[in-house]
Amino acid sequence: MGFGAAPLGNLFARVSDEVALETVSAAWDAGIRYFDTAPFYGAGLSETRLGRALARYSRDAFVLSTKVGRLLIPDASVPEVHNGFVGGLPFRVEYDYSGDGARRSLEASLKRLGTDRIDIVYIHDVAQDTHGDDWLRQYRIAVDGAMKVLSQWRDEGVIGAWGLGVNRVEPCLKTLDDADPDIFLLAGRYTLLDTGALDALIPACEARGVQLVIGGPYNSGLLAGGNTFEYAQAPVSMLDKRARLLALCEPFGVDLKAAALQFCKAPRPVACVIAGARTPDEVRQNCVAMAAPVPRELWAALKSEGLIPAHASEPG
Repeated sequence: MGFGAAPLGNLFARVSDEVALETVSAAWDAGIRYFDTAPFYGAGLSETRLGRALARYSRDAFVLSTKVGRLLIPDASVPEVHNGFVGGLPFRVEYDYSGDGARRSLEASLKRLGTDRIDIVYIHDVAQDTHGDDWLRQYRIAVDGAMKVLSQWRDEGVIGAWGLGVNRVEPCLKTLDDADPDIFLLAGRYTLLDTGALDALIPACEARGVQLVIGGPYNSGLLAGGNTFEYAQAPVSMLDKRARLLALCEPFGVDLKAAALQFCKAPRPVACVIAGARTPDEVRQNCVAMAAPVPRELWAALKSEGLIPAHASEPG
């Protein structure tokens, strides 16, 4: 398990400084040692809070990742709710996937996080869901800019690894062709509701020795009891699929959250699964779910009913 720090940036709702600190502490106490954040999360608020919380621990005891591709520009006029974050810091966001943009972004992140190094750097949201028809142009800027700089930094030992942090499979596949990434943070594309990464990306990563961090294991809440999918009201088809998943989990006495988390970790290239948490209780619930016993017969039942592909990896 890893810790996704978007909620520390007040994603959709405010989190107090005290609760943010307690939540990171709960993650540490539960044995979590990988923490992921980004400048985008609350316009620097998540990085600032995470840095303060982790300052109590030895820097060599945990892995830290953040992202480049967006620059934060001071702007006191930004609204209270901005890009889905409530009461973030007073910065507006500008996209910049160039090499210089990556340098400026990482320098600012190091200051907000209060650390001297970042272990993993992801190029953030260089994909169609963020940029629409302009995504390929933005991607080419990243190939010629941020990707080259991050490769150089990795080779020089400035960072440990780099990749993309995205919600789509296509830019990951293109990056495998165009560069030499180490790892991808892929959100929402390998879950009980969406196995879009299964047929092309997972085997490609395994062949290249590229690792995967799976984010969004609950598809923004639907698999954890909410009614959102992809950060919007879930369509009827997804609500129906969740109902079928719940109906199959019940006879085995398995919490759907446990099945959701453990399914994500099964493929060989997956190094970690990160789920966002905004309270200590949510952290602890996630860790319990990841460790809960799930009988192999459940996976067979899910395959028999066509809810997951027959060739999907099974945990254990």
